[in-house]
Amino acid sequence: MMYTFKEKVTDRFTRFFADSSHSSSPSPSPSPPPQARPYSEGEKTFSSYFSYINPSAGFDRYISNKHQHDLKSIQEHPALYRTANSVALDESLEDCAKSSPVCDKKVTTITQDEDEDPASGRSTSGSEVFEEATNRHSPQKTFPYLMDESVFISTDLYEFLLSSLPNIVKGCQWMLLYSTLKHGISLRTLIRKSADLSGPCLLIVGDRQGAVFGGLLDCPLKPTAKRKYQGTNQTFVFTTIYGEPRLFRPTGANRYYHLCMDDLLAFGGGGNFALCLDGDLLSGTSGPCQTFGNLCLAHNEEFELKNVELWGFTHATRYLT
Repeated sequence: MMYTFKEKVTDRFTRFFADSSHSSSPSPSPSPPPQARPYSEGEKTFSSYFSYINPSAGFDRYISNKHQHDLKSIQEHPALYRTANSVALDESLEDCAKSSPVCDKKVTTITQDEDEDPASGRSTSGSEVFEEATNRHSPQKTFPYLMDESVFISTDLYEFLLSSLPNIVKGCQWMLLYSTLKHGISLRTLIRKSADLSGPCLLIVGDRQGAVFGGLLDCPLKPTAKRKYQGTNQTFVFTTIYGEPRLFRPTGANRYYHLCMDDLLAFGGGGNFALCLDGDLLSGTSGPCQTFGNLCLAHNEEFELKNVELWGFTHATRYLT
């Protein structure tokens, strides 16, 4: 009697799930449900007793297998399983994106390898962006011998001056002894700061039209009460207004190398000063002279100074002023 009842229950559940799988599954070739295992008195395992007590437990494994089969079918044929609800959901999201002001901006996909620079409109890689951010906060060029920053010295001018310096200072560190930006506009302060180092020193000035020029003289500067020239034949003047840096060395016509007074600092003589700065370091003059055979070093013979720098040379890596 008990055996007959279980067979009937098993048969009804089998037909129920078989009909359900045929009606609900969209797969063209669904696998048939497993048949219920008949009861046998000789096989009295724990699972047989449990299925006898709770008939629904015997179909748990069948339901699990059916779920895996349906999932596989969905992965193989995703287009067949788009229901009306999912299509309506997609359409509602698109309508929301069109009507919502928050969704006005187009969403772009940014990969790890490449992204779009909104400012320039060009495509840059991550490494290029990092390199660009790093260079933005780094000096454009490092000068191995300069111990301080300069408002005048560019890469070309640095290499030009480095090759023009006398051998006695080659390989030395360049130290900024005086700058109008740091020490104020005063020729007396420049003369006093020139005493920090002895030997050749480099004067670099600029006008407001962008010309950079100057000359080499000897430190410390020694102002005289009367016009008395000083210096050696290592003195020179230079300028950048002729397309590239240009150097003028002594011609041997005279020994008017440089002149230092409390209210005047000048290079050359014989016709004009090659370069002359007044006592307040606000203006100056330049013209052709016999000492260096030079042309005008500035854009005009009379000019206003933009800045003045005096550089000394030392073998020490550090120097305290």
